[in-house]
Order: sequence, then C-alpha cells, then structure tokens
Amino acid sequence: MNCRYFQRSLRLALALFSALHAAPGWSVPRTPTDDASIIERLPFRAGDSRARALAELRANAFKAPDDAAAALALAQAYFDLALARGDPRYVGYADAIVTRFGARMSPDLLLMRGTLRQYRHDFAAALADFAAVLEQDPDRAGAHAWRGAIYLVEAQYANARAECAALLRLQRAVLYGGCTGLAQAYTGQLAAAYDTLQKALALTSDDDRRLWLQTRLGEVAAWQGQPAKAERHYRAALALGQDDGYLLAAWTDFLLDNQRTAEVAKLLANWEASDGLLLRLAEAETLLQSPAAAAHIQALDDRFAAAKLRGDTTHRAEESRFQLRLRKNPVLAVQLALANYQEQREPRDLRVLLESALAARDGAAAKVARDSLQSSGFEDPRLRALAAQTEGMQPSGGAP
Repeated sequence: MNCRYFQRSLRLALALFSALHAAPGWSVPRTPTDDASIIERLPFRAGDSRARALAELRANAFKAPDDAAAALALAQAYFDLALARGDPRYVGYADAIVTRFGARMSPDLLLMRGTLRQYRHDFAAALADFAAVLEQDPDRAGAHAWRGAIYLVEAQYANARAECAALLRLQRAVLYGGCTGLAQAYTGQLAAAYDTLQKALALTSDDDRRLWLQTRLGEVAAWQGQPAKAERHYRAALALGQDDGYLLAAWTDFLLDNQRTAEVAKLLANWEASDGLLLRLAEAETLLQSPAAAAHIQALDDRFAAAKLRGDTTHRAEESRFQLRLRKNPVLAVQLALANYQEQREPRDLRVLLESALAARDGAAAKVARDSLQSSGFEDPRLRALAAQTEGMQPSGGAP
C-alpha cells in the first residue's frame, strides 16, 4: 500500500465522521469525458499552494493512467476539496479517476470507492466495498473507521461499537476515541462522550484531527446545554485556519440557535456554491429581512428541483428544513423528514423530524421520533423539549 495514501486515509478516516454527518450538497457531479478535459477553474487564491499541488497530481495521473498510486493521490485531493468546500462536484471528478480501473480494484482503490459512495449516501454499496477491503486486509483501520461511521448514521450502535473495538485492537487511539465518543454521545452518555473526545484530542497534534475533534466537542457541549464551552471549541477549530464545510455548518447552526443571525450572514456570504451552507445563509437572511434572501431561496428551490429530476434523494433532511423554515410548508417538510429518517438517524435528522412533526401536528411522525429518542437515550434537552411538546398528538396527524 502507498504509505502517503495510508497516512492520509487514516487522517481522513477521522474526518469521515464529518463527511457523513455534513449536510450534503446536491449539485450535479460532473464526470469528465477524457483525461485532457478542463473540468473547472478552481477557486484558489493567488499563491495558494493547493492549486500547484493539484496541478502536479493531475499531471502525474495523466502521464501514467495505469498507476494506481497516482490515481489515488489525485482522487484523495479531489475528495479533500469536496470536504473543505462542501462541493460534491469534486466527488464526481474523484469517482471518474477511480472507476476507470474497473475490475482491477486493489484494496486502496476499493477503500477510496467506498469513501466516495458513502459521500453520496449509497451506504450499502460503500459497506460492500469496505467489507471487500477487510477480506483482503482485516487490519485496515480506515475500512473499520468508515464502517463505524456508517453504522452510527444508521443508528446501528452495536455494529458501530464493534468497529470502534477493532480500532482499539489496531492501536489507533485517536480513531478509537472519535468512534467511541460519537457512539457514547448518540446513546445517552454525553458526559462520557465529552471526556472520550477530550482524551483523543490530547493524543494528537495533527490539524485535521484536531479540527474534527474540536468541532465534535463543540456539538457535544451544545447538546449538554453549555453554549460558552461549545463556542470555545468551535473557535479553536476555526483558529486552525482550514476550510471545512462541516465545521461551518455546525458553527452556523449553533449561531442560528443562539439568535446570532448577523454573524451567520457575514460568515457565509461567499459560500453560495455549497448547498448546505447556502441553506443556512438563506435562513439568516430571511430572519434579518435581507433583500438577498429571495434570490437565495429561489436558488435552493432550483437545486432541489434539479435533484428530483435525476432521482437524487441524499438531500431530504436539508429539503425538509428548507420547506419548514423557509417555505413554511410543514406537511411536505414532515414527509421529507420521515423519508430521510428511514436511512439516516443522527441527532440532526431527529431534530428536523421533531420540528416538522410538531409544526404539521403529525402525531404518527412525532411518535416515530419519540420512540427513537427513547430507544437511543440521546440527552439533548432541546430535543427532549420538542418531544414533550408532541405528546398527546393524534397518531393520524392533526390537532388532538
């Protein structure tokens, strides 16, 4: 296995939890028709070393199209850009590079293909790729970490803990801490989760890992009802100076929850290309009664419509939030939230289901959410309060 790719994949295996939990984009991924085609003028600042590094990686892959190591390096660079900028088009570029190897899939290529598939929420296919990797190499930490992340998204907590245990066996202490910390957070152990993530943070000086851990610590602190502590963690993550779509989504959600809408509008002003961040920008602008809100709401409408035309269902949670908060259509919002919850059952998915069920007076949807909250034991007082407000609704929907 290529050593540089191995090290990078381990760093990204921790960031994978962000990749899975981030609000997905729904722009059309463009697949290049040939290796020489210009796929995009990348939005780098003058003197940005990433532009030069990416140009070199593309040149290497073009000169040696059968070189798996060169292909992996370029695919990884594109995937990094997708995470940093919240732009799924880069996943399309990476996918074109990987899939041209066809049946000649090494464990490295399978791991990358699974990574790209999970980004598109094709979890079954991604799990199949990671299983194939582990058949050839049972000690591949990245495959165990990715599987753990998917199981957490699907609320398969026993399976997730088994993958965490595999990471402990492989002596991947930081990955183990990230995996276990999230499993604890999602199952009613917020204090233990915070301690676990803090211990993992103390074990690493890697900026990628520190950014992810600080972000998740911010979320856990917010779930604990400790906004000052949460803000310290978010600001520590921001101080690392890296573009990261998940961090921006989590931070701006925190700001919106705390009525700091002007900060959101300022922070996200240049992030319209990221669909999940555009949603948050439009929410802030609407609350501020900004003239820019109407154009951004229409842009989101257009993007959701385009997603429907190509059968893309990865954006249901975001569209539910859009219909609830910006289009004021709680009936459609709850339908979308329920469909999303069949596949993705993280706290943010539970929240939009509860909010839309409450607004639509849909007792059946509310019961799904309450049952899930009870079975997981998730402790966020905000969600507990929402669930309490839905008590007494008629199972068929409508006011009791």
